[in-house]
Amino acid sequence: MNILDDIYAKLMPSHGYRWKGRLGGVQDGRTNGLLWYKDLGCHVSGEFSMAVIQANNLLEDQSQVESGQLINGLYGTFVGVYDGHGGPEAAQFVNNNFFSNIKKFASQDGQMSADVIRKSFLKTEDEFISLVRDQWRTCPQLASVGTCCLVGVICNGLIYIANAGDSRVVLGREERGGRRISAIQLSEEHNVNRESIREELRFLHPEDPKIVVKKHNVWRVKGLIQVSRSIGDAYLKSPEFNKEPLLPKFRLAQPFSKQILSPRPSVSIHEINSQDKFLIFASDGLWDHLSNEEAVHIVHSHPRNVSLYIISVIICFILKKIRNPQTKGGKTDGLGNGSRQVIFSFGSIYV
Repeated sequence: MNILDDIYAKLMPSHGYRWKGRLGGVQDGRTNGLLWYKDLGCHVSGEFSMAVIQANNLLEDQSQVESGQLINGLYGTFVGVYDGHGGPEAAQFVNNNFFSNIKKFASQDGQMSADVIRKSFLKTEDEFISLVRDQWRTCPQLASVGTCCLVGVICNGLIYIANAGDSRVVLGREERGGRRISAIQLSEEHNVNRESIREELRFLHPEDPKIVVKKHNVWRVKGLIQVSRSIGDAYLKSPEFNKEPLLPKFRLAQPFSKQILSPRPSVSIHEINSQDKFLIFASDGLWDHLSNEEAVHIVHSHPRNVSLYIISVIICFILKKIRNPQTKGGKTDGLGNGSRQVIFSFGSIYV
């Protein structure tokens, strides 16, 4: 038995127990230490699997799956992956409020659209910033909490993808009569380690030569954060929070007058065709260890227990890098705050 098979066997309980809590729209799952996973569930367009591995004592991330009637006469599936940073509060807030906002705007417009999703991002952002403002005197550190936000809506034969941050969604598409599976990235990422994102920030802030700074070989916005878009992070959204009682490490020495980070998502729409077989929604904790092609190959090759198998692969990579820190591109800090992913299939190919 190789190391991957050994890890997978240890993670798969002989008779696991049902998780009694709630993860977004998912009411059940299995736990194994710091691992939570759901082998296979149903949504209106097919099936899904999901998992999260917690890499430290405080889980800052959230995710949810909601499936059914979105508005009168319109059925679909909503998925959200919220990769928190600085604390769990922003991700929890988005997990509790984003879906209700998207239903409200879709109901008002009588349809699902890219505009509905954009308005939901901005509304959720406004609500969280209002909470930060209300709690400023008693809990100023809430101003330094934020979350990346990746959402998808599957309905009417379309996939709407919206992203603010560096999570990612990848589509698996069959080619050559099913003999080959290809990976198609549907989301745009906003991490300043990408040159295009650094150039975007420099264009938006020509007056600030230090809008992006390289520290310890990693690019960061104002030397503080790697993503240029998020929900929360009020201390980089409004100058009213750039002062005491916020901790000095979050306060900028130079005052600013316009928003540094943006809550506005990149939105794309994809028309589903018969060759499209599954989607992988995941935070950067997965993509730090797997390429798009590797992830798609794993899902295609292991249609059952797929989320758990991917977690096994990631743990295997981490163990190898810890044993050999000189591995090219290796990280000895594993997954950072954690890794979570949701895998969707269309139709019943997982039956």
